[in-house]
Amino acid sequence: MKVDMGDYTEEARKIVEKSYSIVNKFIPGNSPEDMILKRVVIATGDPEFRNLIAFKNDPVSAGMKAIKKGSPIFTDVEMVRAGINKRKLESRVECVLEYADKNTELTRTASGFFNVGESLGDSIAVIGNAPSAALALCEMIQNDIRPALVIATPVGFVNAEESKERIRTLEIPSITSIGTRGGSTVAVAIINAIIQLVNHENH
Repeated sequence: MKVDMGDYTEEARKIVEKSYSIVNKFIPGNSPEDMILKRVVIATGDPEFRNLIAFKNDPVSAGMKAIKKGSPIFTDVEMVRAGINKRKLESRVECVLEYADKNTELTRTASGFFNVGESLGDSIAVIGNAPSAALALCEMIQNDIRPALVIATPVGFVNAEESKERIRTLEIPSITSIGTRGGSTVAVAIINAIIQLVNHENH
């Protein structure tokens, strides 16, 4: 698959092409999953990440279908929202912190997801930072709210690993990072790779 170079300067284009040529040695395939793994490895500079991303319940197809429909995308933090490539995206992209209660015993990200409520149905949820948001989302899914796709890569030693393991047990399309590693950069790389796959298909 050819990388979309539309917004790059000539120098940046050469850097991106060189990055992909290096990463191709670690991930030689060109399946949609491989393209996502390549983008994650480039974003993190860590080839080990190719072994740390779990795909459950045909998530790439589900994500591409949702993007083609213009389904909304909800993120846990502003950094993830800001990083999503909106240039060729019809979906609205919102950070759930806009919906959070100011006075709550919950974290603001968890509160924001709970308050978005049924709007999460058929949306794409992208969690790059907050394990509490991932756990809130699990609870909502168990109460029959059905996102089209969950991308969850929260990082850290408190609830991050457990929250992602719990998402992987649900009968819902998901892409998660395994263990304590992850972060907003990984979540952004995954959703942008899916957007790129849709744009490539349209050309």
